[in-house]
Amino acid sequence: MKVRVVNRSKHHLPKYTTSQSAGMDIRANIESPISLEPFERKLVPTGLFIELPVGYEAQIRPRSGLALKKGLTILNSPGTIDADYRGEIGVIIVNLSNTTAIIEDGERICQMVIAKHESIAWVEVEELESTERGAGGFGHTGVK
Repeated sequence: MKVRVVNRSKHHLPKYTTSQSAGMDIRANIESPISLEPFERKLVPTGLFIELPVGYEAQIRPRSGLALKKGLTILNSPGTIDADYRGEIGVIIVNLSNTTAIIEDGERICQMVIAKHESIAWVEVEELESTERGAGGFGHTGVK
């Protein structure tokens, strides 16, 4: 699939690191380092603008290395970029560690996965078909 992109960042376009990678690393595009205190959140610009085909979304997901090494993750994860959005991709990062974290220009801050989705039409009914599980949820199958 080809996706139109405007790259106003100082960095190369995102790419898949390996032939079987699901996501592409997205980099911070900032003029100076961003400091995040414990439990602080900030919107980090990327300089990227995309035009997805109808029926697709871009999911913004945390990077496991950033979470492990710095305690940083993405709020509202996964974030969704809809096919009709044309603004700059911004990433809401939160510091869940107990120390100040620094984000540098060009640092890989998240990954983007492109996913197909369906639009539905609701069909209102009085009751749903029964299943073995039924309404059980939130750990109803036990601990082990």
